[in-house]
Amino acid sequence: MMEVLGMSVTLLVTFVGFGVLIGILFGFFGMGGSFLVTPALLVMGYKTDVAVASGLAFVFGTSVIATLKHRDLGQVDYKLGVLMIAGTTAGIEVGKLGLEYLQHIGVADTVVSIAYVLLLGGIGAFVTREALKGDDGGGIDHDAADADVDDAEIPEIAQKIQSYRIPPMMSLKGGFKASLWMILLVAFATGLLSGFLGVGGGFIRMPALFYLIGVPVPVAVGTDLFEIVFSGGIGSFLYAQSGAVDLSIVLPLLAGSAAGARVGATATSLVNEDDIKVYFGVMLVLGAVAVAVRKIGGVVELPVLDTVSLLIILGAALLVSGAVSLSAIRELREADRDRSVAADV
Repeated sequence: MMEVLGMSVTLLVTFVGFGVLIGILFGFFGMGGSFLVTPALLVMGYKTDVAVASGLAFVFGTSVIATLKHRDLGQVDYKLGVLMIAGTTAGIEVGKLGLEYLQHIGVADTVVSIAYVLLLGGIGAFVTREALKGDDGGGIDHDAADADVDDAEIPEIAQKIQSYRIPPMMSLKGGFKASLWMILLVAFATGLLSGFLGVGGGFIRMPALFYLIGVPVPVAVGTDLFEIVFSGGIGSFLYAQSGAVDLSIVLPLLAGSAAGARVGATATSLVNEDDIKVYFGVMLVLGAVAVAVRKIGGVVELPVLDTVSLLIILGAALLVSGAVSLSAIRELREADRDRSVAADV
């Protein structure tokens, strides 16, 4: 059988297709890379360090591509991103100390597993509920294709946080100001959870930027991706030094995600923000189910549940990315139809 990059053409095409799928999710949500890639590689039989390292390298490359597209759309707040990086880094260090203590007393795996599933499912359910509530929950209810980010309504929690006028005050994208200390506090809290759970934290930061700071959803996604460029870059560099990054995995994944990430990023400027939140919430809830299934499989020593878990994650990714793409196409068609009607008038 013909081989390219040391793997069969079938496997190569599979990786490219997988890259497109994840790229759409990554560009649209600012998360989904290692959340999907690393478990898939582990189930496929790759060593843990290779799976983690290659996943990080892929996340870094895809986040660069997606961030550049969001930058072109004016959806990256660099000042907020730098502040979030600073606060998140401090939080991660404290979170790691908590994790090390739990490891010392021998309950880390159980506590982290339960906390991860509850947090993933809880955030997913909350975001979905708030989006479905529409205007009643202070959510955004406008056509993102025709509206400016400044028109976005701010969630009640974010309004409360913004009301604390503790100087210095920072001007942020969306036409509002927030206290530097409140931004750093939110960043520290998200970093604390990220360090404690041992995850990248994209599924924590994106909703935190919107619901706690008040950043419009597209800007929250773009700014989250900007942060991931740094965290993914540092992580992949450290692993690359030990030779754990497998380029035969990373390159075809990146080839696919180069297109997918731009599609996903573009979709954030087309799809209604409430729809974005619904898709995000559904993705997290299904992710929580997949993680729970995998953990149960480990407890009862039933390896087949690892495969079931992966199928749930891949099915969720395929379902959500398909919904995102269809929503973007529908918005484009409606915009074209409106322009045609306007031209006829």
